[in-house]
Amino acid sequence: MRVFIAGIMQGSLPGNDIHSQDYRERIKEIVRRHYPDAQILSPWDLFPDSVSYGAERAKETLLAMMEEAGRCDIVIAYLPEASMGTALEIWKAYEAGRAVLCISPLKYNWVVQCLSERVFASIEEFERFAAAGRLREVVDSSSSHI
Repeated sequence: MRVFIAGIMQGSLPGNDIHSQDYRERIKEIVRRHYPDAQILSPWDLFPDSVSYGAERAKETLLAMMEEAGRCDIVIAYLPEASMGTALEIWKAYEAGRAVLCISPLKYNWVVQCLSERVFASIEEFERFAAAGRLREVVDSSSSHI
């Protein structure tokens, strides 16, 4: 199972600031604990200095991560607030018939609401879902639609 961890980086911050990325480690730990065979891809791990990229490299990275999200079996998106980059990754995964799970209070946001198989109010709620073995079920049901 290939897992893509999407989530807020810059969000609506006007400068080159980054939201805390601690959620990525927590989600990775949850996935690894319950699915030790999972391959986990996190853009922050690959591009930790991406905020300093010039326009061309930023565009290449954005587009490459969208493509990766569409190739993974499942996208787990952490959205405490809106994120345009994460919305693009969610769209690409959805368009490719991949499973999308969102951890977000934005349950009425159309991208979150319409393109997710499931929306969790918190990481703890997501963890209970994963502990119950449900990630594999979501991936298997999505794979049957491809």
